[in-house]
Amino acid sequence: MIESIKGKLSIDGSTRRWSVNTILILLPIFIFFLSFLIGRYPLTPVEVVMTILAKVFPSLQVSATATTIVWDIRLPRIVAAILVGAALSVAGAAFQGTFKNPLVSPDILGVSAGSGFGAAIAIILIGIPLVTQASAFVWGLVAVTLTYIIGRSIKSSQILGMVLSGMAIGSLFGALVSLCKYMADPYEKLPQIVYWLMGSISAVDNNEVFIASIPIILGITILFILRWRLNILAMGDEEAQSLGLETGKLRFIIICCCTLITAAAVSISGIIGWVGLVIPHISRILVGPDHKNLLPATICLGAAFLLLVDNISRTILITEVPIGILTALIGAPFFLYLLRKGHGRWV
Repeated sequence: MIESIKGKLSIDGSTRRWSVNTILILLPIFIFFLSFLIGRYPLTPVEVVMTILAKVFPSLQVSATATTIVWDIRLPRIVAAILVGAALSVAGAAFQGTFKNPLVSPDILGVSAGSGFGAAIAIILIGIPLVTQASAFVWGLVAVTLTYIIGRSIKSSQILGMVLSGMAIGSLFGALVSLCKYMADPYEKLPQIVYWLMGSISAVDNNEVFIASIPIILGITILFILRWRLNILAMGDEEAQSLGLETGKLRFIIICCCTLITAAAVSISGIIGWVGLVIPHISRILVGPDHKNLLPATICLGAAFLLLVDNISRTILITEVPIGILTALIGAPFFLYLLRKGHGRWV
């Protein structure tokens, strides 16, 4: 009797995992194709499919307008939303496991503030989008490098030292961003800085998406390979070292990967908050705290979430709403709901 019950529970658990995994995989794919139909210029599913197939079969006749909308406007934006959502979400999950803190987000080490300063200074001095993207990426890395050096110098608790150093470095670069805004031309440069800081992927093109995709895919791939080690690292340094794991080296690699993908994401999207904090919590509810399942679920859910929010941002009003505003409006109340329902227990 007991064995029969155990077998039934095992089957039920396997069925649930299979169902959840299937939904997580199909959800971003469904929203990906749906996003081509959403916009100021309506397209039918047949037009979208024919326009995509026309790249493979040039003999197919499609309108030049549909080709421009699908390949030059919507496709780079859709891919950017997928990359940024996946990058911020997986970085948040990896940071939370590394620092053993459920309230850690991808910007905890100052990367977003550093990128914001890099973008602001580039907008003031040059104003070329590609240069702004490169400056944001480089200064995000600079901010985290400073945080890591300062945090490592604190011998009592390096993890706590890096978190506190990240807060201080973030505040420093936040002040520098405010200084840039104060010095910027209020009629031309200042609106560009403010709009970039609110987060948006409306102006991305294929070249920018391609350049940003390289560090994002590289960083996510390494984290995906090391995901089982995150389980050991989350147990604590003493337990991990007793199992033969070099915690310092592993933590350095994880921080580098998370910083790389976060800086690359922020460089093309601006500062988008709450994605890297809320999505890992939802993923833990769905698949549990095991990083072997958590990271793939977080990637799928983060990509689907940001793609869905971007669709809302470009259709909810006549003028486009910055995506960072919507993620805060959606993420903050939902996070409070999770805490109230007791889902703050993350392990």
